[in-house]
Amino acid sequence: MLYHLHEINRTLLNPLVTWSGAAANALSAPDNWLARMPGVDRIAAGYELFYRLGKDYEKPAFGITEVHAHGREAAVIEERSLELPFCNLLHFKRCSDDPQALTQLREDPVVLVVAPLSGHHATLLRDTVRTLLRDHDVYITDWVDARMVPVDKGPFGLDEYIAYVRRFIGHLGAERLHVMSVCQPTVPVLAAVSLMASAGETTPRTLTMMGGPIDPRRCPTQVNDLATHKPYAWFETNVVFDVPPNYPGKGRRVYPGFLQHAGFVAMNPSRHFHAHWDFYQNLLRGDLEDAAAHRRFYDEYNAVLDMPAEFYLDTIRIVFQEHRLPLGTWHVDGVRVAPEAIHGSALLTIEGELDDISGLGQTRAAHDLCTGIPAKDHAHLEVEGAGHYGIFSGRRWRDVVYPDVRAFIRRYHEA
Repeated sequence: MLYHLHEINRTLLNPLVTWSGAAANALSAPDNWLARMPGVDRIAAGYELFYRLGKDYEKPAFGITEVHAHGREAAVIEERSLELPFCNLLHFKRCSDDPQALTQLREDPVVLVVAPLSGHHATLLRDTVRTLLRDHDVYITDWVDARMVPVDKGPFGLDEYIAYVRRFIGHLGAERLHVMSVCQPTVPVLAAVSLMASAGETTPRTLTMMGGPIDPRRCPTQVNDLATHKPYAWFETNVVFDVPPNYPGKGRRVYPGFLQHAGFVAMNPSRHFHAHWDFYQNLLRGDLEDAAAHRRFYDEYNAVLDMPAEFYLDTIRIVFQEHRLPLGTWHVDGVRVAPEAIHGSALLTIEGELDDISGLGQTRAAHDLCTGIPAKDHAHLEVEGAGHYGIFSGRRWRDVVYPDVRAFIRRYHEA
């Protein structure tokens, strides 16, 4: 009943939260004479803080409309290349009215970014996509909130995730494709490509794996400890709930996004407390730039989705508790997942020195498994001073990581 109680609480608070947001806007409006009265700025700041703590955060937009590519500006159109019940394959199509520029854009490498299905929306990789668009034709997996998927669409477990990845790769054409997986999908992506190789299918030209739990036994983090210190039955009983009747997916078993969000915050509560206190102080000081930065970050961070229970529980059991991938005991539809069968793809792994979600060595373990790839086609990058998000977003991603990723992809694209 926890999910139902959460919805009741949200519904009851919604009028007060909405009123607080309206009051904050009214009391901080420059043309409102009340805004100039002593103490009103504190009241307005308090109302906005309450509003942002209690409001619903909808899925943000990517909002990428143009990019600087090949020395000139190119328009970007976001379109759905493929629609499936649990995921849409998005294409960021770059356009130009210059024939020469258009030819260059079409000759760029095609990159499939497999976004994590781990609570946040694919828009968390907005900076990743925007940067890649400078030199690549980019597609991304946009996972659908499980509460919006009707029960008659069937279950969605780790096997289905792998099948989706294989379908996306086949849709785009593996012979010209470069696949980048960020965090959680490193495991199912490696499994998907392994199964393709075992079946004699063409595999992508390159695999770039960033901060993922290929072998979570190495340098375990707080996330790994939680998954291993609790029995499987505990997760099945305590964190999986039915979707309430006010959503299309009513009755579907899910790991709710609000629980996942609570887990994110619990990993570093003091940081989030101070961030909101600083936001309140910035409003009082009139520091609108820092306040706007806070809003942008938490508009993304607080927007979460529900995960299908089958996928979540499969990940807990297969990836974190039984370690089937590194132990070589994982079978999908009766076929063993054999990374050693991959021989036609180059492999780049990327890890952050300070990653507190996927510890050092967990992603690099992919090289020990992919023994069929020649030594010259293995590469690894450890990003000094970077946490989990720093390897795919922000200054370190743009200035340190991306140049290596671009050079790696170009090397095998041109070959």
